[in-house]
Amino acid sequence: MAPLSKAGAALTALREDLSGDVFAPDDPGYDEARRIFNAMIDRRPAVIAQCASATDVVTAVRFARDLDLKIAVRGGGHSVAGMSLNDGGLVVDLRRMHEVTVHPAARAAHIAGGATMSHLDRACEPFGLATTGGRASTTGVGGFVLGGGSGWLDRKFGLAVDNLLGAEVVTAEGELVHATAEDHPELFWGLHGGGGNFGIATSLTLRLHELPAMSIAFLLYLPERGPEVVRTYRDVIESGPPEASGAAIYLTGPPEEFVPPHLVGLLLCGALLTYAGPEEELRRLAAPLLAIPHEAEMVMPIPYAELQCMLDDPPNMRNYWSAEYLTGVPDDFVDVFCARADSMPVPTGTQHLVWPQGGAVASGPADYPVSYRGAPWAVHPFGIWEDEADDERCRQWVKDVRADAQPWSTGAVYLNFTGDEGPDRVVAGLGEANMARLAALKRQYDPDNVFRFNHNIQPT
Repeated sequence: MAPLSKAGAALTALREDLSGDVFAPDDPGYDEARRIFNAMIDRRPAVIAQCASATDVVTAVRFARDLDLKIAVRGGGHSVAGMSLNDGGLVVDLRRMHEVTVHPAARAAHIAGGATMSHLDRACEPFGLATTGGRASTTGVGGFVLGGGSGWLDRKFGLAVDNLLGAEVVTAEGELVHATAEDHPELFWGLHGGGGNFGIATSLTLRLHELPAMSIAFLLYLPERGPEVVRTYRDVIESGPPEASGAAIYLTGPPEEFVPPHLVGLLLCGALLTYAGPEEELRRLAAPLLAIPHEAEMVMPIPYAELQCMLDDPPNMRNYWSAEYLTGVPDDFVDVFCARADSMPVPTGTQHLVWPQGGAVASGPADYPVSYRGAPWAVHPFGIWEDEADDERCRQWVKDVRADAQPWSTGAVYLNFTGDEGPDRVVAGLGEANMARLAALKRQYDPDNVFRFNHNIQPT
């Protein structure tokens, strides 16, 4: 840590040089600026730099290096482990950098580093274009893509990293570099799953695809029908086209118009079938699910950007999630999965999900550091609740789901779905065969491990 006199002078200079705002602990607005998606995380950085340009990011990184401050990077702020915040360091807050420029003729979008899925999806919608995004509109594009990127369209269009065409990155030395397949190709490779280990992505360029129609079927059933519903959903997906995705879900009955009032707040089983195509094709596909007696039904065409908002979770909730990637969902797995729903914390925002991969996910580039590509299914215990008194039971339930899934687990994991689960899980997420190459890349671009608030790759 630098002497106080030097730190004070440097902070004054940062305030003058940055076009965005700078917050220190005594400043009005500091507490609001440090609030992130997971309300369980309460950290107090020394400085928050709300950058408005790549130049601001360079300035902020050089400021931190000069004062020997640790750096956290905030995009959407959705890291369940709170990796976008630290104690006593600098937070590079990218939220002001959210511009999205769509190039319809080139089928590409240029996305600033702080954009959310909503910024991206809304910008693409007028052109009938889309790309694989996260399953919530408030997710930051940068962290989502660099971590691999799984969403409702990945079976059709591939993982988000499969659509990455280029990235502008501020390195640990405060230099701005442009990484593509031709320029800095090794860095470009590492960005396909290696997260924020190699620098701060101030912009990304993603490939877009035509999406003329999108439709959904969301059906809710009494929980005792769960095994039949999950098996039927599995069979529909496995015999269906890559346009079909979604999830089988246990959830608390939400206070929505299509949900009967007497079921609000109770445990329900749901089948969400998303379809990159028109409603009439979806209805034919969903016929086996529609044939099972159900309590609520919503089948309709929907703009992709609206679908992305449909499962948004409220802010200021407590979060703990994880995932296991599966060799399949045979009947014995389905029985275990459904039995675990009996202990799911209800009523909370917690969701118990199993969803498909396959399609373009499985056929995408094999050499990227995304270990879970070959798994046909994933189970995702998504713990979200409001009351601190529920912390232990909600966290334990997530751990129990993971333990249940072990007999069918491939051992791989999508790191964006996990908190800090230790270095072995980082290896599981990136692939053991990739670790030496990733460590060498880390040594080249961040030998001092400046960017360590992530699923960290050690430069050793």
